[in-house]
Amino acid sequence: MSSSQIQKTRVINELRGFIKKLLQDPKILEQSLDIARRHLPEGGGSTVMARIANDISDTTSVHIPEDPAEHSEADRLFLELLKEVVDEEQALY
Repeated sequence: MSSSQIQKTRVINELRGFIKKLLQDPKILEQSLDIARRHLPEGGGSTVMARIANDISDTTSVHIPEDPAEHSEADRLFLELLKEVVDEEQALY
C-alpha cells in the first residue's frame, strides 16, 4: 500500500469514528456550531481555530489536540467545515 493510500485510510477511519460519535450524541454537532459561532466573529485565523478546537474538546467527547500543528487532516476538515457553515449562515443575513 502506498503512503497516500495509508494516509487516506487513516483519514477515513478517523472520520468514521467521528461520525459514529455524532450519531451516538447528536448534541456534539450543535455544541460545535455554537462554539464556532461564538468565536468566528473574532476572525478565522489559526489562533481562533485553536480556541474553537479547545472549546470543543473541553465541552464534548470529541478530542482535538490543543496545538494546531498536531491537528490531523480530519481535525482540520471538521474545523474548516464548521467555519464554512457559520460563514454561509452569516451570508444569509
